[in-house]
Amino acid sequence: MFETNLVVVGNVLTAPEWRRTTTDNTLVANFRIASTARRFDRETNRWIDGNSLRVRVTAWRRLAEGVASSIAVGDPIVVYGRIYTRDWVDDDNNNRVSYEMEAFAIGHDLARGRSRFYRNKPAANSTIESPDADAVIRGETTVALDDEEIPVGLGDGLPEPSPADDGPTFLEVVAGITDETAEAGDAPEAPGTPGTPGPAVPVSAPPADTRRTRRATRREPVAA
Repeated sequence: MFETNLVVVGNVLTAPEWRRTTTDNTLVANFRIASTARRFDRETNRWIDGNSLRVRVTAWRRLAEGVASSIAVGDPIVVYGRIYTRDWVDDDNNNRVSYEMEAFAIGHDLARGRSRFYRNKPAANSTIESPDADAVIRGETTVALDDEEIPVGLGDGLPEPSPADDGPTFLEVVAGITDETAEAGDAPEAPGTPGTPGPAVPVSAPPADTRRTRRATRREPVAA
């Protein structure tokens, strides 16, 4: 009832791992993300790392397939999902607590790079996801998949680049510049005070027909 949904912006710490639940053989993928704050240190006069948050992220079904084939260790990503804590006991009989996040949506952080989207084609349902502490996902026991059972890997389903392709090229856009060949003196100057120089202001030509009709407000008297 009181679920905590939030957004985590960080970097991928571990490669996505495929697992299968032991109850209904549902595939699930999981990986770890680290979100580290940056703060300015006045003593050293430079930016340094602040507090960090490390969370295990789980993705199910089609989202898991996209994660396994699209993200790698070190990628900057944005994850939206439900976060919670899970209590468990390790092999030494110690009580442990882990932070986990069930992802609803995952994407690359385009503020730190560029990416391209390829839409999924209709396919049969499939799903994906962790060791020791990672063996239990949402209360269900899971087992790791063999290499032959893994349905999707990094790069699968993406178009192969041509041998002569050096990578995508992007058009650099500079805000406020509409014509690179235009010079400051090409635009006509607006009339001003004679003898007083002023900045050049482009003056647009009036339209071909600028006549406007004014509706008369005066009424003629009507004979009785």
